Amino acid sequence: MATATHSAERPPTSDGPTGTERQQGSGPIRRIIAASLATGLVAAAVVTLGVFAGAGEHATTGSALLGFALGWAMLAVLSVRMTDQPQRWAFIPAAGMAATGLGLLVLAPEGGALTAAGWVWPAVLLALALWMGLRVRRSLAAGSGRWLLYPVLVVMSAAAVGGAVETVALASAQNRYAMPGRSYDVGGYELHLACTGSGGPTVVLQSGLGEFSSSWARVAPAVAGTTRVCAYDRAGQGWSDDAPRIQDGLQAAADLHTLLDRAGENGPFVLVGHSTGGSYAMTYAARYPEQVAGLVLLDASDPYQATATNSTADPSVPAELAVLPSLARLGIAQLVPASWSSLPEPAAGQIQAFATSPRGFQNTADESAAMPALFGQAQALTTLGETPLVVLTASETAQTNDGWSAAQSRMAALSANSSHRVADTTHAALLDEEHGAEVSARAIDDVVHAVRSGSPLASD
Repeated sequence: MATATHSAERPPTSDGPTGTERQQGSGPIRRIIAASLATGLVAAAVVTLGVFAGAGEHATTGSALLGFALGWAMLAVLSVRMTDQPQRWAFIPAAGMAATGLGLLVLAPEGGALTAAGWVWPAVLLALALWMGLRVRRSLAAGSGRWLLYPVLVVMSAAAVGGAVETVALASAQNRYAMPGRSYDVGGYELHLACTGSGGPTVVLQSGLGEFSSSWARVAPAVAGTTRVCAYDRAGQGWSDDAPRIQDGLQAAADLHTLLDRAGENGPFVLVGHSTGGSYAMTYAARYPEQVAGLVLLDASDPYQATATNSTADPSVPAELAVLPSLARLGIAQLVPASWSSLPEPAAGQIQAFATSPRGFQNTADESAAMPALFGQAQALTTLGETPLVVLTASETAQTNDGWSAAQSRMAALSANSSHRVADTTHAALLDEEHGAEVSARAIDDVVHAVRSGSPLASD
């Protein structure tokens, strides 16, 4: 009997808090957990979208980690000082995230280094999340706020798995898609150029926002049957290296001029630009008029929407676009259904791989930031004289965008030898779909013929 009584009074051996502790301390610890998680989330948002708004991927990720570290540190400190359920384990994620965040901000690694790190950090993050889960279960009694922490740990685990998937996908795409053509140094970094066909004048294809050389997979072969044609990637696109800083239209034009010279491609050239690529082509024509034999604008963006001040403003990446490369690094883009494309393989796969990669999102963000300056610089082209010019407008774009037709006509007026045509197709289909690509190739062939023969362009 005495033994039974002694056993009944024996103190609990569990590592967790006693029933009395749960009653006395569950309220404060729950409030501290909720406040700490909210603080970390708000701090990450403020420093990422405010203090480091528009910064590169390393700064976006690093600043977010510092914000989250603040939340974990707050949980550790306040729980130790104000409750009887100290969560000292929270110092570990706080220290780890703070050290990693500061390292990213100080070292400023480029995309290639971040991709290489993808073979390490997902495993570390997953191990940390699992360890934190064990510590939460041991140090927090049921009903003391575990349910607030478990979803966070699930998100951390999902981020780790997504990061691993993204790293494997990037490596797979790199191995699967060999670079056509060659790369040439243009001053500290290399640009990719792929040329086919023979004869002159040489046609140079300029891609729009979110596009690159593979986007011309239907048009380039069709043009190559008539003359030499070259597709290239601007800095940050496709197989080209990243530039040290965001490039405006003039810098991109200087790069292209150097690229063509070092590749041994002789001008003058017929420039072809699709969408915003039209403004890049116009800027090149304004900067190097002696190198332009003809111009083709395929549903080109309206450069006249820019103001004079835009052309000299320093480019700044919108905050909402700046976070996309970091999110893509977590594999989130792999969850989005693949964008449908009627381009033949391997071009369709190459475009999808680039568009959903952290580098693809960064390029879109950078070129979006440079767009006002680009448009202002394209306005420097006030006349082409008698240079053959075809402006091809997609009917759908003209129907859905007020002022689009007027802007297209204004561009057609740049030359006394021009033809403004309307194609019964969509903006993207001018490159993607067979009919649209045929219409685009015909427009290019007409300009090539006009350059060769010196004859005026037909209206259609």
